[in-house]
Amino acid sequence: MNAYKRPDPAGQPVLQHDRYRSTIRRAPSKPLIVLPHTLTERTGPLFNHDAMGETDHDLTRQHPGEPQGERIIVAGRVIDDNGRSVRHTLVEICQTNAAGRYLHAKDNHPAPLDPNFTGGGRAMTDENGCYRFVTIKPGAYPWRNHINAWRPAHIHFSLFGPAFVTRLITQMYFPGDPLIPLDPVLESIPDEKARQRLVSRFDLDLTEPEWALGYRFDIVLRGRGSTPFEE
Repeated sequence: MNAYKRPDPAGQPVLQHDRYRSTIRRAPSKPLIVLPHTLTERTGPLFNHDAMGETDHDLTRQHPGEPQGERIIVAGRVIDDNGRSVRHTLVEICQTNAAGRYLHAKDNHPAPLDPNFTGGGRAMTDENGCYRFVTIKPGAYPWRNHINAWRPAHIHFSLFGPAFVTRLITQMYFPGDPLIPLDPVLESIPDEKARQRLVSRFDLDLTEPEWALGYRFDIVLRGRGSTPFEE
């Protein structure tokens, strides 16, 4: 077995997974070269609530009209391995629209774009490490990894610490999605319990009556119960 394919006991994705075909081309085959970080990379930029726009966290109010699809609320906490809150950290999300289409020049999936949905948002965690987004439930989409390959509905999360070089990236999935057991991206995580940590849970307490269903997704930065992150 290639050294880069050795399963991580902490439940992180392996860098090369045969069924996740693009990792075969991009996984490192030689020792990595460490580049020294500059002072700016180690200390900046700084993020704060003053930099947040009024609708940055609400993807349904960023355009003149209502986006198409099912409104949802996604909320949770960012914590460390001891359950302590990670306060005042920037959380960004990126996703498809309800039809499974990204607003990206290279996404040529023949699904409709939504003029009232851009698919990007950001929020700062509060004193308790909590974040909250209002958005549209994303759609599944084909991705040509293999014949009839479809990605489950998911939302990309980026977490920024004190600098861009500390950025962490992960994905959130939805409970009960029949595509989850078929997804090679999730299969690249050897530990089933770790894979399940990427699946949000329906939370009635987050749901707003007659408006939006709620899903909870907590993010653990390190330790045995850490959230799987992308390399």
